[in-house]
Amino acid sequence: MEAEPQRPKRQEDATSALNAAITATSIAGEVSCIAPAKTLFGSVKILLEQIRVCFLLSCNDLLQIYI
Repeated sequence: MEAEPQRPKRQEDATSALNAAITATSIAGEVSCIAPAKTLFGSVKILLEQIRVCFLLSCNDLLQIYI
């Protein structure tokens, strides 16, 4: 009976988790003093941001242009 209201809550939770991971990765990249680690954290941050955008597009059914 509460299956419909839980779906937006799960989407918000997933978006919050992605935002937290992006923020943590950004902070780790800034704090790191090793150049390869900074590059790695930067790459991971970009990847997480792309995942977040694709997730938000798929949640809003905006990816139907490919169908």
